[in-house]
Amino acid sequence: MTAPVSFQGIGASPGVAVGQAFVLDARKVRTPKVKLKPEEADTEVMRFKTAITLSDVQLEDLKVKLATGAENEHGLILEAHRMMLHDPMFLVEVTRLIKEETINAEWAVRRVCRRLRHQFDNLEDEYFRERKSDIEFVTDRIVRNLMGEIVDQELEVPVGAIVVAHDISPADAAMLVKTGKVGAFVTDLGGHTSHMAIVARARDVPAVLALGKAADAIRSGDTIAVDGRRGLVLVNPSEEQLALFRETMRRQLATEAIALKTAELPSITIDGVRVRLNGNIEFVDEIPSLLAHGAEGIGLYRTEFLFLDRPAPPTEEEHYEAYKAVLLAMGDRPVTIRTLDLGGDKIPGKKWEKEINPALGLRAIRYCLQHRDLFRAQLRALLRASVHGNLKVMFPMVSGVSELREARSELEACRSELSRQGVPMGRRFPVGIMVETPSAAWIADRLASEAEFFSIGTNDLIQYSLAIDRQNRDVAYLYRPLHLSILRMVEHIVKAAKAAGIPVSMCGEMAGDSSLTLVLLALGLDEFSMTSGQIAVVKRIIRSVSMSEAKELLAKAMQFSTAEEIERFVKHEMDQRFSNGDL
Repeated sequence: MTAPVSFQGIGASPGVAVGQAFVLDARKVRTPKVKLKPEEADTEVMRFKTAITLSDVQLEDLKVKLATGAENEHGLILEAHRMMLHDPMFLVEVTRLIKEETINAEWAVRRVCRRLRHQFDNLEDEYFRERKSDIEFVTDRIVRNLMGEIVDQELEVPVGAIVVAHDISPADAAMLVKTGKVGAFVTDLGGHTSHMAIVARARDVPAVLALGKAADAIRSGDTIAVDGRRGLVLVNPSEEQLALFRETMRRQLATEAIALKTAELPSITIDGVRVRLNGNIEFVDEIPSLLAHGAEGIGLYRTEFLFLDRPAPPTEEEHYEAYKAVLLAMGDRPVTIRTLDLGGDKIPGKKWEKEINPALGLRAIRYCLQHRDLFRAQLRALLRASVHGNLKVMFPMVSGVSELREARSELEACRSELSRQGVPMGRRFPVGIMVETPSAAWIADRLASEAEFFSIGTNDLIQYSLAIDRQNRDVAYLYRPLHLSILRMVEHIVKAAKAAGIPVSMCGEMAGDSSLTLVLLALGLDEFSMTSGQIAVVKRIIRSVSMSEAKELLAKAMQFSTAEEIERFVKHEMDQRFSNGDL
């Protein structure tokens, strides 16, 4: 028997699966390199333009094919690829290479692609570094069409198969999950914010990405065990390992069944304390999964996807249509939309200078307040979309009262402008802020007097408070959510919100970590916001304990001084209380 082999990657979509490997041969087509005669250049440009047109038609056909009822599953991702096809800079540069260097279209397309990928490699933000794979997928489609090869070929995947590949395009992933046969995805490339991960999470398919060279080591027919939460992949596991995975699968399926049965039940402690559980999303096609798992609303709708893979910022109308779709899909449930949280190096069509430290530079609300035209387009669209549902709006990375006042002033100016124009708007919606900077945390009492709700963004709050870059492997170990300073800071924020009578939620990764649920419950949060797969376990914990128990645990935890001590204590307590291993 072949010895078991393990791979550790990024758990991009939670869940456990065991099945036979189905390896996709996703090798790039070999690109021919041909020098042309000068008189052949114009004909070659026409050939390139024909391939662009064909690629565009294919992507539009895919959108229609993947649509389900009134939903247009994955349509935004495919639309982003279509926009990349028509990016003027891409088209002009390929045409220039064909004409000036008299080379064939395939060669020119690959060269421009390589240059664009290099630019994305240098971006600080993981979300945008992942977009380089989209460039590769679009390029590969164009080259295959130039060479007359088949694209978007439907695959017969066995039921429960573990699909293994070097990388999988969003289009291929969408077609595969639509069949309902895929047990899990395993890829060498990708990350938590890649489109592959988004597609997998939207359909509750386990996925482990960024495995390096796992696809080379796995053969079709190998037995594969996948843990999408821990990012673990076992190839040809032992009987003992298989037994453990299958037991985990059994527990998770039981949890899923409970989740579906209890989706409408409130998350309320045994002594009557009510906590709202919401979901975090980026795309409207993630909503059905959220609702099926019992989400009571959307606590964080990220709007950055609207700025991806395009030559110019989105128009007011494009903003409006995106927000309208989400609000209509959620009915009367609350939808909290975060305004743009990007830096100037990520905004299409805007000039920018490379910053030494973008995380501390001109980004989020700072960028919007320096680029009022871009901000107003989004604010006007939000005001218009408010007629379609239960909207809440929050501003990210607020560091002081002045920024909040400026942002609200812009919102009111847009409201007055639309009113004068006779444009329909909904009722006045709550306006809040993301508390994710230490400065905002320590003046939370002042901010609470002018904001209508708080949402604690723990990812950045921890990073800024502990002075560590999570993407830096040398210091990533210092990223400790249970650091005493973080607990005290959250406690301070919640107290300020309660004193002002405004609700406070948490939408960072801490909120969905079930091992921290009792700690966060004791801190007094009104709402938690997380991905759909995390809701059931968090709800079950909340419904099985009292607030007094949670407060007792927190009080003991905060007597320790180091993050390691607090973590050991909390883990021990949670293991004792929930010994079935479902955390």
